[in-house]
Amino acid sequence: MNLSLGIDTGGTYTDAVLVNSRTGDVLSKAKALTTKHDLSIAIKQAIGSALQNNQQPAPPESIGLVALSTTLATNAIAEGHGAPVCLLLIGYDPELICQYKFQHELATNDIFYINGGHDIQGDEITPLDEQAAREAIMTRREQVWAFAVSGYFGALNPSHELRVKQMIEDICDLPATCGHELSTRFNSIRRATTVALNARLIPISYDLIASVRAVLEQLSISAPLMIVKGDGSLVRAEWAMERPVETVLSGPAASAIGAFQLAGKQDVWAVDVGGTTTDIVELRQGKPKLNPEGANIGGWRTMVEAVDVNTMGLGGDSHIHGNDENHIIIGPKRVVPLCKLAVEYPQILTVLQRQAQTRANKDKADLFVILGRKPYHRFSDQKDESFLMRLKNGPQSLTRIIDKNFRTDPWLSKRIQNLEETGLVQLAGFTPTDALHVLHRFQHWDADASRWGAEILAAQLGLPVTDFCEQVVQTVSRQLAASIITKAITDNGATANWEKEPVARVLLESALDGMQAKQIGCKITLHRPIVAMGAPVEAYMPDAAAKLNTNLIIPRHAEVANAIGAVSGGVIQHHQIYIRPLNAGLTFRLHLKKGSKDFIDLEQAVQHAREYMLPRAKKLAQQAGAEQVEIKMDRIDKRAKVRGHEDVYLGTQLTFTAFGRPSIART
Repeated sequence: MNLSLGIDTGGTYTDAVLVNSRTGDVLSKAKALTTKHDLSIAIKQAIGSALQNNQQPAPPESIGLVALSTTLATNAIAEGHGAPVCLLLIGYDPELICQYKFQHELATNDIFYINGGHDIQGDEITPLDEQAAREAIMTRREQVWAFAVSGYFGALNPSHELRVKQMIEDICDLPATCGHELSTRFNSIRRATTVALNARLIPISYDLIASVRAVLEQLSISAPLMIVKGDGSLVRAEWAMERPVETVLSGPAASAIGAFQLAGKQDVWAVDVGGTTTDIVELRQGKPKLNPEGANIGGWRTMVEAVDVNTMGLGGDSHIHGNDENHIIIGPKRVVPLCKLAVEYPQILTVLQRQAQTRANKDKADLFVILGRKPYHRFSDQKDESFLMRLKNGPQSLTRIIDKNFRTDPWLSKRIQNLEETGLVQLAGFTPTDALHVLHRFQHWDADASRWGAEILAAQLGLPVTDFCEQVVQTVSRQLAASIITKAITDNGATANWEKEPVARVLLESALDGMQAKQIGCKITLHRPIVAMGAPVEAYMPDAAAKLNTNLIIPRHAEVANAIGAVSGGVIQHHQIYIRPLNAGLTFRLHLKKGSKDFIDLEQAVQHAREYMLPRAKKLAQQAGAEQVEIKMDRIDKRAKVRGHEDVYLGTQLTFTAFGRPSIART
């Protein structure tokens, strides 16, 4: 029997499932806490437990496919993490970018502008300034981990991008990615943003894939390793390592596919409540709806084709604190739950107890600082390295650290923030997971730590501990319901801006909170059922679904739906080719990566594109890990109506879609 091994590496848990490749039956499953400082530890624990939990022994050679979904890329962008990169912009106008404040959209502040570039026809308008490119590479090669290259109209003529990439490879051994390699769509700013984010994610992708491969080798599993992309399709690990930005929203895509596999319902709302975020995806005819504009993550607008998901910073590990009005605030910052922290560092219980007894009615609840992942590069600031060395002894109170060192290092608070953004340190505090531990609804770690943390916050808010924790659970449920209805309204073409629409906000509060105005009452009904996934959904989703007056489905194996979805996808590759008119429509220019070619007949240009792309698309799909590849071509001729004239031809877009099943190692 051929088996498939599905793995999901999230911000909190790493899941593994063993699935019958022929029937789709889940044979065994396991979870392990994600160990960010060394991902291979959790991956090995999860896979090892899944293999042991199987009723029948599963020899390594019986596993024909390993598929991995991950939220690490999504979380890294959302939390501002990633390696330092340099963005080389060819032919971009720096004054124009500053005038429209586009520099804030480029995902890095390390930018060099280089003369060169092409026009809308793909013709060179300015020669590439190779000297400036060389100087930029030489200047930044010791300070960055990767380079990103984007040329103005590089989607139509990538020659300048390719030349600069070759120069980077000749000068240093750092990874380099070109904008045209990720997208051939028009929008120079978003293409530059996408390639910059891709460069930032490369070390995270290398680290993850290397960790998985190391574990598979230790377990003698030689099956092909595939990665879930943001659209739910699969690609070989080698492909994903070069294009990690395409794995953004891999987790939500896998969970949406897992929702269909587990629930068997075609038209539903898939809601995945994780540790860091909650993802909401609409399924139509069993397939996740894709965002035609590209993935929008952490405020960055990309050109990555991915599921149309509403990702909110709310999960089991969301930080809980009180504001000046004594209201409970949940998220969006992610912290390590106190109950989990105490398992690894039992000494923290004494600190929490002392805080509860001496500070509960005075100061706000404190956070703790702990070590995060290993650094990807050497430190340029010795104070950062010295601070991290001090954390090797265990967690430290954030307030105490800053107060104690303010005179010698007044910028320590900002320094810690920067270290957190790069993932080198983590913060720990009270979370919804802690509230569930206090209420005895979720018992995995040290409930005493959660209880002391709740004592501190409850006293500050003037509430009994149990009432405070109940309010936390109710607040999470309400926020989940509000996010689902916001997503539904947005998908219907409207904008749900509750803060700027007081009447709409009153109606929403009336529907979700049961608050009845003097003359009116309001009820919201979600017509499609909700399929809920994630470990804590039974604590939050029944109340959320009740507020929306819809059916709730929590399928069996819901807690490992992402890992199941990972082994349920196929390999899909999209390639876009453009044909543009020249000489008032007398000539047609076909833009290919190998260069442009002009034709006097449109159909000849289309036929040449077909002859060029069919074998190329098949080869690329096979490189991505597909077998039994099929290819289809979609054609869109763009025309515009002009008064007094016939329709004016504007151009043709050809989309070649190659799809096939993932290659499986045969036993």
